[in-house]
Amino acid sequence: MKPIRLKQTYELLQSYEVFKNKNVIISDPIPASKEDLLTFHSGEYINAVEKLNDGNVTKDAISFNLGPGDNPIYKNIYDASLLSTGGSLVAAKMLESGKVDRAFNISGGLHHAMPGYAYGFCVFNDPVIAINHFLTKGLKVAYVDIDCHHGDGVQLAFYDTDAVLTISMHESGQYLFPGTGWVEELGTGKGRGYSVNLPLHPYTSEEIILWAFNQTVLPLIDKFNPDILVTQLGIDSHFNDPITHLNQTAQGFESIVKEFAKSSYPWLAVGGGGYDTIAVARCWSIAFSVMAKQNISNKIPDQYSDMYSVDNLYDLQTPFLDADYEAMVKSYAENSVLGIQKLIFPSFGIR
Repeated sequence: MKPIRLKQTYELLQSYEVFKNKNVIISDPIPASKEDLLTFHSGEYINAVEKLNDGNVTKDAISFNLGPGDNPIYKNIYDASLLSTGGSLVAAKMLESGKVDRAFNISGGLHHAMPGYAYGFCVFNDPVIAINHFLTKGLKVAYVDIDCHHGDGVQLAFYDTDAVLTISMHESGQYLFPGTGWVEELGTGKGRGYSVNLPLHPYTSEEIILWAFNQTVLPLIDKFNPDILVTQLGIDSHFNDPITHLNQTAQGFESIVKEFAKSSYPWLAVGGGGYDTIAVARCWSIAFSVMAKQNISNKIPDQYSDMYSVDNLYDLQTPFLDADYEAMVKSYAENSVLGIQKLIFPSFGIR
């Protein structure tokens, strides 16, 4: 993940003076402890990452999926990963204590990390570790992941429990990493029916994405009635993203975030994917402003606009699909929705 995304988001929010809002508290992250990490990751893996902190490759790094490819080794990899994870834990603890009712860690959302290895740009799985904190307090959690990639690591963590409802809306694994996230991945044992996947065809439009979300995600959250809502707000679903293929827009993303905001549940949001860094900054600034209940203008402040050559917060143009292709992606989404309604809804008494 490029740290520049975080800098650009922070600077855009600063330029809008969002941090001056009386509703906003800026808290420094506290590095996660090994004990925190051990709630999901193996000690062997944690120690292996720690040994890489000087940036030098060790002989066994590749056995933990670290090295060339999606999970490069860099100086301070361990320290940086502790801070990212710790940010989500600080937010979780502030919510659990009642100090705040909404919190957003833009550096979090690393949903692919597995118990014993790095995966998909993710070293430690901060959503899982934050959710595990809530579970120790006896709280029931709904986790909704709108990243373009399936939230496989989080699904794995809670696949056999009914204390966490995991929902992932993503580009189909038929076309995109990690190749998982099918409707039929329902959970096991007590967790059967609590793992929900909504795969979408490449180039699905914002209108169809929102329709599918409203048809499935909202009624499931309502029936589950969690104590805490956790959302992963990856925006690699944006139509300008260079490595994915959905046609989400800043406006469509905002519509989904506003649906989350209508709920009364304490709400932890974390970042996630997004590789057009200015699209990320725009969308996460939108999300933060919604969470802070502050309106910001479409016209980006001049100082930021001059620095990054971007004038508008929202997308002025949206992708065009011909009628035949639009009908095909809509049919794909309808089949995913029908699958969820058939396989999942009965468990929750939804008709």
